[in-house]
Amino acid sequence: MLTVDFSRFPLAAGDRVLDLGCGAGRHAFECYRRGARVVALDRSSEEIREVAKWFAAMKEAGEAPAGATATAMEGDALALPFPDASFDVVIISEVMEHIPDDKGVLAEMVRVLKPGGRIAVTVPRYGPEKVCWALSDAYHEVEGGHIRIYKADELLRKMEEAGLKPYGTHHAHGLHSPYWWLKCAFGVDNDKVLPVRAYHKLLVWDIMKKPLATRLAEQALNPVIGKSFVAYATKPHAPAGAFDGDTEGTAPAEELV
Repeated sequence: MLTVDFSRFPLAAGDRVLDLGCGAGRHAFECYRRGARVVALDRSSEEIREVAKWFAAMKEAGEAPAGATATAMEGDALALPFPDASFDVVIISEVMEHIPDDKGVLAEMVRVLKPGGRIAVTVPRYGPEKVCWALSDAYHEVEGGHIRIYKADELLRKMEEAGLKPYGTHHAHGLHSPYWWLKCAFGVDNDKVLPVRAYHKLLVWDIMKKPLATRLAEQALNPVIGKSFVAYATKPHAPAGAFDGDTEGTAPAEELV
């Protein structure tokens, strides 16, 4: 289940991609399949071990084209272990709502992104997320849980302040908001109650089968109750004459994978 829409976020074979806070690796896997040179980074060593296993399985199964590479590594989003301008593409999906210093994370992403590079940021959408918070304290008052709810204009403003130029937005996962409202209403850890089990079965069926009826339903629901807000931006090239030739403190991009 992808949150980033790659028809709006072009990815070329050979692009160096950083999936920051990769979690289970869904976007990293898609980039690998598309021929990118992918680095999947997360603070969770357990998640990284699983992602590395899936990368190896994909390679063994021939799911990635020749030239594609994939590396899974543990790391800190606020201190990325990469030189400046290392990546053509950065993806951070459903991560920034967890991090107190979101401006610091944006600054690090901009630092490692090449001029002219592209970035995709996804966060829970304001309206559906407010409903979840209203229904359940346990939904967000947990270690590592959501600490803020973004309004779209707030996120875009922070991206612009970090030096990015947003070029597109949309909402995703309209079918998923009611599921999370049900979980919050019945208890976020209560997966056995009938409405939650039934809706989860519907979502799994939708993901596996991709029937036309649910695809059309989600397209209609996304603008209204889409669970995620997605923003795309580029890092502008520096204008001519912006630098005086002093390159102290910068490092050339290196071969990462």
